[in-house]
Amino acid sequence: MSHAPRAGLVGIAAGLTLAACGGGDGDAIDRDTEPFSGIGEGEVIEVTGTEPFWGMTIDQAEGAAAYSTPENIDGQRFAVERFAGNNGLGFTGTLDSGDGVTVTITPGECSDGMSDRTYPFTATAEVGERDLAGCAFTDTQGFTGPAAP
Repeated sequence: MSHAPRAGLVGIAAGLTLAACGGGDGDAIDRDTEPFSGIGEGEVIEVTGTEPFWGMTIDQAEGAAAYSTPENIDGQRFAVERFAGNNGLGFTGTLDSGDGVTVTITPGECSDGMSDRTYPFTATAEVGERDLAGCAFTDTQGFTGPAAP
């Protein structure tokens, strides 16, 4: 097993922990020390991003995700490990190309900027050397707005 996913997992843990120590208004950060439980371990998470367009489906029950782009609409499946931090979830894995994938899902209203949808979670991802941003929802915690933007 490559050390890249473990390094990503450590990065997620540090990022989610440091988020609890960040500045700003104290109401925006949950200072609870319990692991994030806002997304159940059985929920399927859908992530969508623009500029560049990308998507990810994370099936937690299977411990797998599929990363898709306009060049690969069907997506590439890969195994993921889940980490519940204080203020969100993190997932790490490795694509067939060897590129590491780190995804962080945090609660907060999110707009994709291209539709009238509002999503319940924000998402950031690092895929290889690419930093991506997007929004997320689950099979039980959907978005609001039109079904087909």
